[in-house]
Amino acid sequence: RAGGITAVVLDKTGTITEGKPTVTNLIKAQSSQWSDREFLRLVASVEASSEHPVAEAIVRAAGEQRLPLLKVESFQSFAGRGAAGVVEGAAILVGNEDLMADYAVKSSAFRAQAHQLAGAGKTPVYVAVNGTLAGLIAVADPIRATSHEAIRQLKHLGLTVVMLSGDHERTAQAIASEVGVDRVVAGVLPEGKVAEIRRLRESGEIVAMVGDGINDAPALAQADVGMAIGTGTDVAIE
Repeated sequence: RAGGITAVVLDKTGTITEGKPTVTNLIKAQSSQWSDREFLRLVASVEASSEHPVAEAIVRAAGEQRLPLLKVESFQSFAGRGAAGVVEGAAILVGNEDLMADYAVKSSAFRAQAHQLAGAGKTPVYVAVNGTLAGLIAVADPIRATSHEAIRQLKHLGLTVVMLSGDHERTAQAIASEVGVDRVVAGVLPEGKVAEIRRLRESGEIVAMVGDGINDAPALAQADVGMAIGTGTDVAIE
């Protein structure tokens, strides 16, 4: 089956990129009552229960500053969008712009900065406290040194190469242009990745899906051939 592949779909985080993002920017609302350290500690406390690489980057940043994490109650994870929890009586919401909209949190105050960060290939993460936007954390994930050449070779073989990402459209486009991917499907949840694989197969393509994370598992199963990055999560490999 692999010999007949006509299209290769690549997940962005952990496949094209190293999957080891780091915090690059921390921006707080002017009315913020917290120091940078206190703000990072609050967010990292919620993210500690999440398995997403972006969450892990925020927790790692707190660890590097030796910030003890706080107890989190009522933790919720929203696949591909963010997480929420209650920390010391405050309701903390951490995630993308769509998640903020779902909770009626106005994100317009930081939208221009978020778009600027995304245009530089960074992932903007919004933070709301008790229903009010409190700040923005930017996370960047280095591109694997071998990605550009690997994609060049796939295209040289005549294969259609598609990049899938749950990330912001501008962030995904910035990464794609750097590695030479022409077609990008961004801002997709796990079910959106499955739908894109299905659409390609229905159009006559024989599809290989390459991914590493828990969000990629359904898409790996939907493809004609699923290829899991060896250092990925157990569920993706399974």
